[in-house]
Amino acid sequence: MVEIQKTGGPPTFYEQVGGRETFRRIVDVFYREVAQDEVLKPMYPEEDLGPAAERLLLFLEQYWGGPATYSEQRGHPRLRMRHMPFHVNPDARDRWLRCMRTALDEAELSPVHEATLWDYLERAAYAMVNTFEK
Repeated sequence: MVEIQKTGGPPTFYEQVGGRETFRRIVDVFYREVAQDEVLKPMYPEEDLGPAAERLLLFLEQYWGGPATYSEQRGHPRLRMRHMPFHVNPDARDRWLRCMRTALDEAELSPVHEATLWDYLERAAYAMVNTFEK
């Protein structure tokens, strides 16, 4: 694992896991999986998943201690509000988590980094559920 360290202070989680390169790999694998999912893929307004992938990359980078580009470009994340227009039921949540699980497995993070990231992603996915209708 490459450790990128900024000047001053202990390295952030973002730096500990390898920075942008690591998060880019996670996002790329995640969207590779989303593109193959018949429930998740239609939720994305663009046929090209590239813009969505870039938004997720910027969000994850910022959340985990990297550049604040997401907020500079898009303002406060407001995750629940941004996901309200989409039918996020438990099935969609579970599919999202399956795609993200594959991405984390392929990233081969250290056990502590993988567990920390997975804990956050799992909690976030449960928080995005906005309907229990099928």
